[in-house]
Amino acid sequence: MSQAGKRGRAPFVQRPCEHGARLRAVPANGTQGVPGPLFPKTPRLHLAIADRQASVVVDRRRLRRAVRAALAGSPVATASISLALVDDPAIARLNRRFLDHAGPTDVLSFLLEHAPGRLEGEVVVSAETARREAPHYGWTPEDELLLYVVHGVLHLAGYDDRSAAGRARMSARQGAILGKAQNPKQQIPNKFKARKSNVQDR
Repeated sequence: MSQAGKRGRAPFVQRPCEHGARLRAVPANGTQGVPGPLFPKTPRLHLAIADRQASVVVDRRRLRRAVRAALAGSPVATASISLALVDDPAIARLNRRFLDHAGPTDVLSFLLEHAPGRLEGEVVVSAETARREAPHYGWTPEDELLLYVVHGVLHLAGYDDRSAAGRARMSARQGAILGKAQNPKQQIPNKFKARKSNVQDR
């Protein structure tokens, strides 16, 4: 996970950020490598969604289910997360300001507090990037956006994809969560099982 340092405040948060995360990890087939029950307990969650983009139609209930699933089974009892859906210029400014990286990215995670039993943070995702990238993987922009959200929340929860073992663990967890985030009446799409990991850091 990339380290951002304290360079001021992101436009959607109330405190300086401590780190940011760059995505290109994707879900794997099944839940192999995920210890214990899949989603044994869900923490109390306060989720604020700021939709400041016009590229993707947002299903807020689906996003909320995915965030809850990403936190389930963690030692977190209470979580307060801000989720900002933005366009490429907005996330590019944050990418430059906090990570000193040029250009847009897909997701940034800002961990504000991780005390025992408590988590506070922000995830910023680019819906414009999701719309552009989705056709390359044969799924919808909504699915691509959901992937970014899940990945960002997993970073807040302590998942790390800098090592091969960490990427495998995170990828397995993502695949399980993305399947759970679907309509319960629908079968888990094969698209969440077929896409392979391709991590890139700018």
